[in-house]
This record gives sequence, C-alpha cells and structure tokens, in this order.
Amino acid sequence: MCGIAGFYHRQRDYEKDGAYYRSILVAMHEKLRRRGPDEAGIYLSGACGLSHSRLSIIDLALGHQPMVRKAGERTCAIAYNGELYNAGELRKELEEKGWRFETSCDTEVILLGFMEYGPAIAGKLNGIFAFAIVDEQEKMLYLFRDPMGVKPLFYMKKDHELIFASEPKGILVHPAVNPELDREGLNEVFGIGPARTPGTGVFKGMKEVCPGEYITYGRKRALQRNVYWKLESYPHLDSYERTIDTVSELVQDSVQRQMVSDVPVCTFLSGGVDSSLVSAICAAELKKRGQRLTTFSFDFVDNQKNFKANAFQPSQDRPYVEKMVEYLDSEHHFLECDNLNQLEKLYDSVKAHDLPAMADVDSSMLYFCSQVSQSHKVTLTGECADEIFGGYPWFHREACFQAQTFPWTMDLSPRKELLSDEFLEYLRMDEYVRERYQHSVAETPRCEDDSPQERRRREISWLNLKWFMQTLLNRMDRTSMYSGLEARVPFADTRIVQYVWNVPWEMKARDGVVKNLLRQSGRGILPEEVLFRRKSPYPKTYDPNYEQLLKRKIREIMSDSSAPVLQFLDRKKVEAFLDKTSDYGKPWYGQLMAGPQLLAYLIQINAWMEQYEIKVR
Repeated sequence: MCGIAGFYHRQRDYEKDGAYYRSILVAMHEKLRRRGPDEAGIYLSGACGLSHSRLSIIDLALGHQPMVRKAGERTCAIAYNGELYNAGELRKELEEKGWRFETSCDTEVILLGFMEYGPAIAGKLNGIFAFAIVDEQEKMLYLFRDPMGVKPLFYMKKDHELIFASEPKGILVHPAVNPELDREGLNEVFGIGPARTPGTGVFKGMKEVCPGEYITYGRKRALQRNVYWKLESYPHLDSYERTIDTVSELVQDSVQRQMVSDVPVCTFLSGGVDSSLVSAICAAELKKRGQRLTTFSFDFVDNQKNFKANAFQPSQDRPYVEKMVEYLDSEHHFLECDNLNQLEKLYDSVKAHDLPAMADVDSSMLYFCSQVSQSHKVTLTGECADEIFGGYPWFHREACFQAQTFPWTMDLSPRKELLSDEFLEYLRMDEYVRERYQHSVAETPRCEDDSPQERRRREISWLNLKWFMQTLLNRMDRTSMYSGLEARVPFADTRIVQYVWNVPWEMKARDGVVKNLLRQSGRGILPEEVLFRRKSPYPKTYDPNYEQLLKRKIREIMSDSSAPVLQFLDRKKVEAFLDKTSDYGKPWYGQLMAGPQLLAYLIQINAWMEQYEIKVR
C-alpha cells in the first residue's frame, strides 16, 4: 500500500516554476510517508503534478511510482495506492492485445489497462485501490476509488486547481489550503461522527471520491463525478444449498487471491467466525506451500479481571483464540494494550485520520497494528462480514428495524448531553442527521419482488454498506497504514457483496441464527464451537482506571481557557457527566462507544483542532 497526492490546474503551466511545485509534491509525500515508508517519487508536467510514497509489496525492485508509459504520441502517468487481485488475468489479456510489460507489478497492469480501455478499466479490477491517472494527450486527470471504499482518496477544488491526496494531510500541506470548519463539518463531527456522510471530507471545501466512482477534470472539461460500479437488486433464484456452496466458493477464492504478496502475510484472529474463517483458509493454503501461518489477537491488560458481559459483548475472545490457534497450528502472538498506550494513541489516531475517530476503539487498533508491523507488512482481516451477512443487532431487533434513523445511533441525546444550548441551536443536529438519513435511504437499490419487510432489510443493509462499514474500513486503513501495514479485507469483494445483497433474509439467518449463511458456508473449514459462536465485537477495556485517566484529561482541558473544544461545551453539563458512573451497555455509536468513549472522542476533537489549527467559519 502507499500514499498518493497531487494537483491539476486547468490553466497553469507548473513547469514554468518547476522547483516551487516540485517542493510542494515532495512536501505532500513526506506528509504521507507513514503510508509508504520504503521510497517516494514525483512527476510534474505542464498541468499536473503527482506525488507518491511507497510501501513495497509486489515487485520490490521495479515498481517505482509515479509510473509513466508512452504509446506513440500518447503519454500517461499514474500514482496508485492499492492491491490488485486479478492482475495475472488482466496482464495476459493485455499481452494478447499487444502490450508489453516492463515490470511484474499491478501498477503497470492498471496503467496499460487504462491506455487500452480508458476509464472502463476500473470495472475490470478486482482489488482495493485509489489511483490518479493523467492523460497528457487528452489533458485530463482521472481519480478512481475501489467499489467498496477500502482505500481513501480526498480532493479539494480551489479556483481552477484540483488538489488530491490519500489522506486530508496531503491536501492541507498545500499552500493554497487552510483548515476550516463550517456548520456542515461541525455536524459531521458532533452529529454523525465517527461516521461521515459519503463523499464528505469534513474540512470546509474538502470532499472524498465515493466508492465505485471516478472523477474527471481537464483543460476543457469541468469536474465531473462518474459511476463505474453499483449494487444491483434482483430476485435471488438459487436454492439454499446452492447459495451456501456459492458463498463458500466466493469466500475461499477471495481469501486465496488476497494472499498474493512478495512478502509474508499474516492474519488477525479474534476467535470469531469471520477472522477464523479467513485464517483457516490462509493456513490451509500456506500448508500446501510448506509454510505456517502467523496470527495475532488483541486484548487489554487485565481484561479478564475487568470484563463485564453485556448484550453487545457476551464473551471474551481469548478462549476461542486458543482453540483456533491449536486447530490451525499457527504461530500465534497475543498482543495486549495497557491504559497509558490506549490514552496516548488517541492523539496518534487523530494524526492518522486527520479527524477525530473511533476514540479508544481506534487508538487501541492503531497500537496493535504498530506491533504487528514490526514483523509483517501484509495482514488479512475478517472486517466487513457483519455488514454483508447481517451480523449486527439492528438487522434483527425490532426497535432498530423500525427506527427511521441510523440504527447504530437511534438516540442523539447522548451526543447533545455535553454541548451548550447555543451551539446546539446553531447545529440543528436533528435536522441535519434526518436529512442525511432520508437522502441515503432514498438511494437504496430496489427490487419490485421485495415484500415490505424485505424492502426495509435492503434499506438497513444499504445503510450499513454505505455508512457503518465505511467507518470501520476507514479505521482499518488509517490504523494499519500509520505503521506501514497493509490490511486486506477479503469479505469486501464485489462478487461476495453483490451476490449476498440479493439473498433473502430467511436464507441469511435461517432458523433465527445470525449470519447462518456464512456459518453454513464454513462447515468443514472451522470447528463447530467457533463456527456457531455468538457474535462478540472487537474488544474494549472495562478497566475503571482507564476511565479515570480520561476524566483527568477532560478536567485538564476544561481548566485550559485556550482549549478549542470549550467553545462547544457546557461546563456544568460536563462536570455532571464526569460525576456519573458510565453505562457500558448503552453505546452512543455502534456497539462499542459508550460513556468512556464519549470522553475520549471529546479529547480527540480538542487535539484535532489544536494540532491542525482549525478555524470555525
């Protein structure tokens, strides 16, 4: 994986002041260096500049970027972040059309594929990616993002210049950009966060290329959004037995494809069905090669003493991890995070996202990824299975099912609890959230054959894919890439997502068993006790000492008159909140973000505004 950045101007000739603009490109890839610490490069032409920081995974010697290729009078250049899993098939197809390759890397496959097929190449790619291509002959810039939004790509238009980067920091370093927040951005942070409205970059004027889309911008063409992939709804005609077999085939093929690497791969192993399934397929494939899988699990120091079972988190992971390690015969590493690391990494989490994130749910993952990256560059995870196969409570709880709002944040009152009345009046948070929800639901791909109940299930699935899954994919990308670790997500394969999207609920949750379709597809691959383990999400600490650390940090912020977050808070409300006992069973976002995470989120907001010197407009 890598970091990409650059700019394009409809009227300017960058080469007339080449040294200045090259210095900006260098500053861009320096800001993104954590995403790609192995090497860096730039490309500057009359109207375009590309910048690249590289994490070497495939063709370590020859895959330098930005990559430039010529064909006759035509010159194209690419800056690419991602991994292509069908590069071999596409390479053969292009070779049959007369193209000759100079490297074995997938970057060249995409670039030559673009020169052959144009933007239609995006629909042929099986992988996770964000890339920029400049066509010098057409005088056009293209920005592409993968269908599931695994890899990020932000942009901002300033006058006639389009500035883009893998992360906001790559844009913010440009001298023409100032970090600002308006009412929309504030609502994204306080009303929607840590999720984000699709396509929104939170900073004023900043946007993100949406999953499955590409942007065009050129000398004679205004900025335009284009869709190259989208979900389609139609009746599911396969039998239950055939559906199970198809899912099993697709999952196994996706995992095997995503093991492609010139460096060793490992897996995250929680002991749940998702990560266990991915790990088992990896272990079996490596065993054929005479190799042994390395696995990692995550927990918190003394969590066995402090753990409190609740409806969202019914059991600890470690007993199931131990069963899977024995079953896989993997080289396993139990990683634990302590309170101080979790608190300190809240600030690094902000730097990784350039935004407030999932509080300690994010900071702990960032810490774990930093440990994994000391021995590995590539890992496979079980992310996204719950969104695709219906594993979350809101897929099957009546209150969530009927809620005419985002089911992971049905009650906005915890978000308002600490905010001043004046700020709340300015935000109009309820109105903002309602508009975002209604707009998103209206975009749900419909099927005329759906019953009213199945129609609603599609809406919930759509919201999960477009919102909740994006939050977790953002977390996985930023926390892993911050330490130069490439995290792959086999379940976020368009073939799996498209197929399962149309499978009716009575097949997905046959006999009332959550994610039963995925579980059935794993028979013979996993032991039954793991295959049918009740869902327990990513772990979090229940140590009361951690909450006390957060409270002390909040009190420090409240005593600092220059703290930027104070302009949004009500001091009396905050003091009352600090005196209360937190309820871990009533999260304000998803399943893991309860009282302590609200405090951690405020700490992140304050750190974000301080570090980035953000002005509120």
